[in-house]
Amino acid sequence: MSVDSKELLAKISGFYPELGKYGVTMTTTFDEAKKAWVVSLKKDGSEQKTHIEQEDAEKCLQGVECIHLGVHVADFIRVYCQGGEACKV
Repeated sequence: MSVDSKELLAKISGFYPELGKYGVTMTTTFDEAKKAWVVSLKKDGSEQKTHIEQEDAEKCLQGVECIHLGVHVADFIRVYCQGGEACKV
């Protein structure tokens, strides 16, 4: 299975709808050298990047698991958005 950047973004956004609510932008690019997808989360100058291996991205899109990526996305939301002023809507 090949992974499409837009599908991966949609899947992550589906798990974490608060990203859109808080105005967090997310992009994905494939890093050929690492053979992994790099996911960048940005909000008001703050940025966090994480990666997901090709095989894990495929599993994520198939609905099998997205644990590694989910932990990093949830961490960004917790640090930059919950309980602070950065993500007031």
